Amino acid sequence: MPKVLITGASRGIGAASARLFAREGWDVAVSYCHARNPAFWELSELGVQTVPIQADISVPEQAERLVREAERALGSLDAVVCNAGVALPQQLLTDTTIEQWRGLMSVDLDGVFYTLRAAIPGMVRRKRGAIVTVSSMWGVTGGSCEAPYSAAKAGVAGLTKALAKELGPSNIRVNCVAPGVVNTDMNGHLSPRELAALGEEAPLGRIGAPDEIAQAILFLASERASFITGQVLRVDGGMVI
Repeated sequence: MPKVLITGASRGIGAASARLFAREGWDVAVSYCHARNPAFWELSELGVQTVPIQADISVPEQAERLVREAERALGSLDAVVCNAGVALPQQLLTDTTIEQWRGLMSVDLDGVFYTLRAAIPGMVRRKRGAIVTVSSMWGVTGGSCEAPYSAAKAGVAGLTKALAKELGPSNIRVNCVAPGVVNTDMNGHLSPRELAALGEEAPLGRIGAPDEIAQAILFLASERASFITGQVLRVDGGMVI
């Protein structure tokens, strides 16, 4: 039975991914920072092992502990999904404080580095594994009044491509999913009218659902993507073409 660690799985894309991996027969370790999702317990009803772990991945020691606890509980990790992320209010770069900048970078970029630095050695020893990072369409195009978030997510995409080259000889695939506008709590500050207007900008004429992003993550983590590495898969309804 394959085993996966998913960071930031208490809600949104992370929670949808945890449910989907479990339904597909994966044992799942999930991290949460503050509130544990009661749905974590429901995953075990699918006949798989479920391991919720509290950790703040912006703290190097906690990211290290997260990976070690997941490995001890599951035995090994066949895949790691780096999904945890935060966002700032839309604002000019000049209105962004140093504390806001560092706070976002510490989770969205540094946290990916800390998590993967801890997880990669085990995969290299076994000469197999898959890593899936979660960026954003803003990491591809940049977003006005979203400079810190865009910079962090562009960094995630760049890290993904570099690691694909670095880890390919060890039979480890590294890919990235770049979602468009998705109906998650991160966009909860937007009104239904604003969300609908954003959806109309996409060729498919709507915003995405967390389950749709989870499907892409599962594909890249699975053996169905066995000859795919170093890619940034945009799942955005055609918003970025």
